Amino acid sequence: MKHILLLKLTSLGDMAQTLPLVADLRRQYPDAKIDWVVDSYCADIPRWTIGVDRVIDAPLRRFKRSRSWGDFKQIAKAIWAIRRRKYDVVIDVHGVYKSAITAYLARSPRKLGYAAEFLGEPGAVFAYNEIFGPHGDATGRHKMRLVVADALGYKVEGEEKYELNLPKPPAPFHTDGVRRAFLFPATSRDTKARRQNEMKWPMDRWLGVGQALSARGFRVQLAWGSEVELATAKSLAAEIPNADILPAMSITELAQRVNESDLVVGANTGFVHLADSLRRPTVMVFIDVDPSHIGVMTPGVSISVGDKGVIPEVADVVQAVDALTARPAAGTAASAGSLST
Repeated sequence: MKHILLLKLTSLGDMAQTLPLVADLRRQYPDAKIDWVVDSYCADIPRWTIGVDRVIDAPLRRFKRSRSWGDFKQIAKAIWAIRRRKYDVVIDVHGVYKSAITAYLARSPRKLGYAAEFLGEPGAVFAYNEIFGPHGDATGRHKMRLVVADALGYKVEGEEKYELNLPKPPAPFHTDGVRRAFLFPATSRDTKARRQNEMKWPMDRWLGVGQALSARGFRVQLAWGSEVELATAKSLAAEIPNADILPAMSITELAQRVNESDLVVGANTGFVHLADSLRRPTVMVFIDVDPSHIGVMTPGVSISVGDKGVIPEVADVVQAVDALTARPAAGTAASAGSLST
């Protein structure tokens, strides 16, 4: 195996969940070149991932909005980069039309993907000449490991590995000894009606968690990426003692701050998944959704709160916070940028 093309185009949380698969492929094929195709807006995590040789990014989401000639040229350049290399295998663990079209365009005798009933867009199955086998009720990240290992003929061994080389900030963000806790109550998916029940927890409960964190000596950090999220941050900060509303920043800058934090609490969103990958103490909140497939649940590091038919109380989240912060964190922030767990 010399060249592998991995397709997981979006989003930040899905990127984080793909990291154990990359680590498996690198262990199994140490001399192979692994290329990862991704939408430009979330290319940061693949670029930090140890074991990925080349990140091929295209501004697909931006082009959908702008239809600009410049974005079109970047997409064409990405297609050329894919086409110029012949791959031993193409692995599509995304399963929508845009990833399937990418698989179709790639030059490879083996194009692997999920069966139609497991795809986000069933018609995407047209691009595959090999279908992943059954995967039972495994979690999303472990499912990827199992089906790819079965298709390529190797055994999944050991615990999930998250191997990141996060760029080091110019200087530590905080030197005052005060613990920082991130609160991520809102996500870009809040605007999608089909996800609202999963993603939205009543704001008064987020406020209750923030106040409980402040009472425990944490300085609450509120990040935002839209005007709606900024308004939410301002509303929470007005009633959480000593809360900080962070300035607008890049994905890398926010990831660096998360990596230096002492706790992350939030909904099922990208930076909360990333916090778990960075081995920061993490609590993820679910609303009327079974977290067993997509939640975080690393012993001593992360806890998912909520379940199908359950809307968690503030006390449930605070109990999870106390369980994680009553002992030293299982991982420490990556001091030189490199983290392997």
